[in-house]
Amino acid sequence: MVKIPPVTPFRPRDDDESPGGGEPGQHVVVLSGLSGAGKTAATKLFEDLGYACVDNLPGELLPQLADLIASEPTRFDRVAIVLDVRAGDATVAFAAMRGALEGRGIRPQVFFLEARDESLIRRYSETRHRHPLAGTGGIATSIAEERRLLAPVRAEADVVLDTSDLSLRELKERIFSQLWQVVDPDRVAIQLISFGYKFGVPLECDLLFDVRFLQNPYYVPELRRLSGMTDGVRAYVLDQPLARRFLAAVEELLDLTLPAYLAEGKTRLTIGIGCTGGFHRSIALAEEIGAWLEARGYGPISIFHRELERG
Repeated sequence: MVKIPPVTPFRPRDDDESPGGGEPGQHVVVLSGLSGAGKTAATKLFEDLGYACVDNLPGELLPQLADLIASEPTRFDRVAIVLDVRAGDATVAFAAMRGALEGRGIRPQVFFLEARDESLIRRYSETRHRHPLAGTGGIATSIAEERRLLAPVRAEADVVLDTSDLSLRELKERIFSQLWQVVDPDRVAIQLISFGYKFGVPLECDLLFDVRFLQNPYYVPELRRLSGMTDGVRAYVLDQPLARRFLAAVEELLDLTLPAYLAEGKTRLTIGIGCTGGFHRSIALAEEIGAWLEARGYGPISIFHRELERG
């Protein structure tokens, strides 16, 4: 089970098999998402890892790029391709790129970055950049249209990240933790995110659980400054009868739904667990659910405590 943070230093795979098909060691990333959600920063992170990064390539040239990557696997052992609405019809371009790569034996890992509207609007206001879909309707209208156009790409992504509240270091950690993780078609990759409702709901969540009904350790002076990772807070939260009943209900729900998700072809599931500040109850319960999932053989499992550093 991956815990984020901290994250172990990145090391390239030295396995005999490529993580996504193709030649041994070859890894191709398709990076997509909303304008202003952090694709430029993510591209720089991939560059630092030695990836050849291709950005804003016209959709018509994507098949030729796939040919080049497949024909020279040593030269292009790590490639990151940025693909978004600038390519024209993003859905068609994405399907063409993925189909071209998979037709040549390369299974790309698809990352999709997004953020809340208010975060995107603020970033555009600060940078004064022009939105690629800018028209007469204003920035909010452009963002809504871009969400609509990219919805099919998001649905096909292996990794979806909400960057609204992520620092550059946290974005780096989230990306590093997911690199090379190729989902077994017979398993569902599960990510647990603890968060505080006062800071907004993570956009990437498929399931949301609100645990604000539990007694809050914040109001216990000796526990206020301690996180849900500590024994004292964990005991305070988990010893509540309602917490035990809640966990039993969640475990029953997941036992019921995870096989059904898998049968429907779903390969990833993000579960959000929120309390008021995201520092006590949600962290303790996310850890408990993660341990249960791991013990049951589900996974791979990763846990991200979004508000941990705020405390």
